[in-house]
Amino acid sequence: MSRPRRPRMRKATRAGDLLSGLLAGWGLDERLRQYQALVIWDEVVGPQIAARTKPEKIRDGILEVCVDQPTWMQQLQLLKPQILAKLNARLGDAPLREIFLKRGKVTAQAPAAVKAPVPVWRNVTLTSAESAELKTLLAGITDEELRRDMESLLVKQARLMKARSNPEH
Repeated sequence: MSRPRRPRMRKATRAGDLLSGLLAGWGLDERLRQYQALVIWDEVVGPQIAARTKPEKIRDGILEVCVDQPTWMQQLQLLKPQILAKLNARLGDAPLREIFLKRGKVTAQAPAAVKAPVPVWRNVTLTSAESAELKTLLAGITDEELRRDMESLLVKQARLMKARSNPEH
């Protein structure tokens, strides 16, 4: 007994297209688009409101948002129509019907990592004569740990002073 051969696939289909078709077949594609509200919430409401709120879930087109203080909840009640309009504009054809605010604990969100520029003085190098002068200053210190700490401090100070005196660095 041999199995019937399945016909060759004419063209490969992308996994994302298959998944979209599968979700649409189950009627979940609209809900998936609604759940994008959880991802874009911080961007839509801004950092001040995002720090005090946390979107938790979506049930029957209603976004449930946890708010940490009653005063913020009152303020957000007034802003609900504008926030809902902004969210729906971003979600497209899967609009939310309502935002439900409830009191609860909101954990502080870590701010986006912003890489600070390297201070100019860190790129300054000391000449061998400057380094030798620092070694001479530290020669009288017998405690190894103290001498190492003092050397680190003096090197940083010398680099800082050199950077300030030479504006091209």
